[in-house]
Amino acid sequence: MTNPIAVFLVLLILTGLGADLLFNNGDATLVIVRKFFDLIEWVAFWR
Repeated sequence: MTNPIAVFLVLLILTGLGADLLFNNGDATLVIVRKFFDLIEWVAFWR
């Protein structure tokens, strides 16, 4: 991964988070974080 691609991805993620906070009060981010924690629990169970 080159530096311009990494910068573009970071800006894309930050733009998405900012749009979520602006339009949805962070609800979509909260759902994604909860699903991520569920995934971590599920993977830890199979370890």
